[in-house]
Amino acid sequence: MDPVAPAASRVEMTQLVMPSHANVLGSAFGGTVMQWTDLAAAMAAMRHARLPVVTASIDQLDFLSPVRIGQIAILAAQVNAVFRTSLEVGVEVSTEDPMTGERRRCCNAWLTFVALGPDGRPTELPPLAAASEEERRRERAAVARREARLALRRTLAGR
Repeated sequence: MDPVAPAASRVEMTQLVMPSHANVLGSAFGGTVMQWTDLAAAMAAMRHARLPVVTASIDQLDFLSPVRIGQIAILAAQVNAVFRTSLEVGVEVSTEDPMTGERRRCCNAWLTFVALGPDGRPTELPPLAAASEEERRRERAAVARREARLALRRTLAGR
């Protein structure tokens, strides 16, 4: 399989935050933002894999600021690292005030997906062609998160 550049997986998704997305305080429900995050990440994963993918885990969804009704949520997703049958996608969510253009970071998340072959079972993925220093940094960080996630899984399984 030929390596795939991280930029080939890049997704930018926008969503106008409407009252139906919001709580009584006028900010988007965290679960709604999580759903948008999962969708953007899944599209990035499918762009890399060119196969169906399923969400295996969501690591560390940190909310830094609210997403208010009337703002535009901007979700940028890209593959950070590829393992044998799984890959990690990083998602950055920002808000934009459509009247001023001001943007603020809302949250970051890292999601792991597993690629499925025609038989519905995990299948091997093309490697990632991380070329720039930033792409290699993101790949190293993804490997460290994976190691921590697998160590936690082993610990929990030993209970």
